[in-house]
Amino acid sequence: MHTVNAESRRVTPSVPSRLAVPAGVLAAVAAAFAYVGTVDPNEPGHYPACPLLRYTGLYCPGCGGLRSAHAFVHGDLLAALHANALATLGYLGFAVLWTVWVVHAVRGRPLRIAPPPGLMWSLGALLLVFTVVRNLPFGGWLHP
Repeated sequence: MHTVNAESRRVTPSVPSRLAVPAGVLAAVAAAFAYVGTVDPNEPGHYPACPLLRYTGLYCPGCGGLRSAHAFVHGDLLAALHANALATLGYLGFAVLWTVWVVHAVRGRPLRIAPPPGLMWSLGALLLVFTVVRNLPFGGWLHP
């Protein structure tokens, strides 16, 4: 059901309508995590191998992400961090961002995500440093 704002004659969607997209995104992410939680990536043959690792022996920033998600689903946060620390932080970051999105949707305010360029450069640098360090001899603790 929609309500009409008399001042501007603007149609305001109802709360369930505003929550449809965040709920759909949550359902898709929950389904993906449920699948990875059920189909163990630690057993060979279930998922394709990382091409970068297969052909060069180098770990990409995503290597270990499925094992991290599997451990995360099973409540083993230390194993999730060991498999891919950056991915685990990403799961938590998604949860925070999704919660903020839902609060904005309930209040009828659009969520505007406009990170400053400095933040984006910093995240890119973090990703690059993570990738390089996990492939150096002293970065073995970051190997999946």
